[in-house]
Amino acid sequence: MAARRTWIEPVVAGAQVASSFYDTGLLMVVKDHYNQNNTSSNSSDDDALQKAISNFYIIYNLILGLSPILSAYVLAKIGDKWNRKITICVPLGGYLTSRCLLLFVILLDWPIEVMFGSAALNGLTGWFTTYWAGVMAWASLASSERKRSLQLIIIELVYGLAGFAGSLASGHIFTDLNIKNYKGAVLVSCSLACYTFCLLYSVFVLKIPDTDQLCIEHITEEDQTISNSRHKSLNSEYTERSGLLDDQPHHIRVPDSCDAQTTLPASKAIIIIMFISAILYNIASTSTEDVINVFVLKKPLSWGPVDVGYGNAATYVTYITSFLGVYVFSKCLGDLGMIIIGMLSFSAGVLIMAFVRWTFLYYIARAVMMFSLIPTPTIRSMISKNIQGSSYGKVFVLLQLAIEIISVSSSAGFNKVYQVTLEWHSTYCFIFIVICIIGFLSIIPVSIACCKHQKLLNMHKNEERT
Repeated sequence: MAARRTWIEPVVAGAQVASSFYDTGLLMVVKDHYNQNNTSSNSSDDDALQKAISNFYIIYNLILGLSPILSAYVLAKIGDKWNRKITICVPLGGYLTSRCLLLFVILLDWPIEVMFGSAALNGLTGWFTTYWAGVMAWASLASSERKRSLQLIIIELVYGLAGFAGSLASGHIFTDLNIKNYKGAVLVSCSLACYTFCLLYSVFVLKIPDTDQLCIEHITEEDQTISNSRHKSLNSEYTERSGLLDDQPHHIRVPDSCDAQTTLPASKAIIIIMFISAILYNIASTSTEDVINVFVLKKPLSWGPVDVGYGNAATYVTYITSFLGVYVFSKCLGDLGMIIIGMLSFSAGVLIMAFVRWTFLYYIARAVMMFSLIPTPTIRSMISKNIQGSSYGKVFVLLQLAIEIISVSSSAGFNKVYQVTLEWHSTYCFIFIVICIIGFLSIIPVSIACCKHQKLLNMHKNEERT
């Protein structure tokens, strides 16, 4: 029972359901607000409505993306030094407090600009940058080095399934459950209830993982494996050396964290190279989703609401296929192999997406991208193997900050390029080809980092033998 209290999955699932409810509610409230004075069906008025909504989200997302820059790093350092729960509980408290303002906008008819203040408050309490870095650090501490890649992709799977369920339910709640004329009040209330559950669970139920116990269990398994191999070996010299190792007291082999089993001197170069690979890949993946949201609404696809819903569902299925991919590939491949498979899967799918002219081709492209969620959590796992456990929060939040800040700027840039190049050719979409190239390029840095890490590991083993 005590071990189950260390599971972060209930918090991830509850928070993502809450976020799905909130996102749908905010979009509908913003649309209704700007649509109040637009009673005609003229195309110019429709364009003005789309522009108003777009401008609102540009400002809202900029505030969300940039306001956590200082607070996220400070919270991560405090969490590393004092308590791991800080990087989870403080952002959840910020989510709960700031998103109450949307309920006031609905019930008290406050101006929609209040939501800019909500975004600022959410950002100053760490937002997703601190929260997700805290979740990744927690999951890393709660897993052994051997199983870490699988554990991190399980977190991604729970995140995706919760988002899938929340997104499907949110539209029905918004449409079918209303209090008089307060459209969306029930949906936002459900979101706040989920955030309240997550915050209370994090404070009173969640237990910080016992890393020393985890290390002892992992080393015991390792010793058993070595013991079995000794019985099968006929080499007397090896047996003698093994016996000498067995005479050493166990406490000497128990490190401060599980990562120390293969602890090497921290290489900033390796970490930086991995950062570059993760940032490049996330630029490509984030920009792809942003462009696809517009791409499917225009000719030749011209999707309606039903098709858009099916397309979003196909996106969430990737969380399941990526999890299954890690579960299978981790038994026969290392981290680098899984990362390359994920990046190739994504890049090939985006290349197909560039030539999509019929709906069935869209789903073929999505099917090819089935392992596209593997690289980022696996890179995080690799980074955690090159740093001490006491630095997880700080390093992960720096990575998340870099990803979020660059994504804010690159998203707008790629959408602008998409608009400019929209009419360049009728048989393919140029921007997807550019993104495909970036996806392939992201393989290079992580491959270099893996080679450097392997060299350091071999040198370390040679030093131990001598």
